[in-house]
Amino acid sequence: MVESVFDWDDPTTAYFWEAARRGQLVIQRCGACRQYQFYPRLFCLACDSDDIGWVAASGRATVYSQTTVHLRSSPEVDLDSPYVVAVVELEEGPRLLTNLTEKDCLIGSSVQVGWRPRRGQAPVPVFGPVTS
Repeated sequence: MVESVFDWDDPTTAYFWEAARRGQLVIQRCGACRQYQFYPRLFCLACDSDDIGWVAASGRATVYSQTTVHLRSSPEVDLDSPYVVAVVELEEGPRLLTNLTEKDCLIGSSVQVGWRPRRGQAPVPVFGPVTS
């Protein structure tokens, strides 16, 4: 049996996916140097401390880069092509690879987090135009 690319049983990311099930975007913050980071790691990228904790992110970001994909990537991915893949820079600083929900979100656009549901798994964060 081929394991799905979306089976995340890693204890390093478990808290992220638990928060996603509640519709909350979380990132890590170092207790020693106070730097934010994403994706989850066991140590701080800035100072190598293992004093890492989770904090709620604002959910606001700026589109850093983007591209439109015209091919379906995988049967597990429930996206109709074309779709937009982007790197967004969170208000807190870290960058996150994601999908944009609207094609008119261009580089430099302000966006906010939303959630795309997945069958039997935690939803994934996606970003779209700021509405409030």
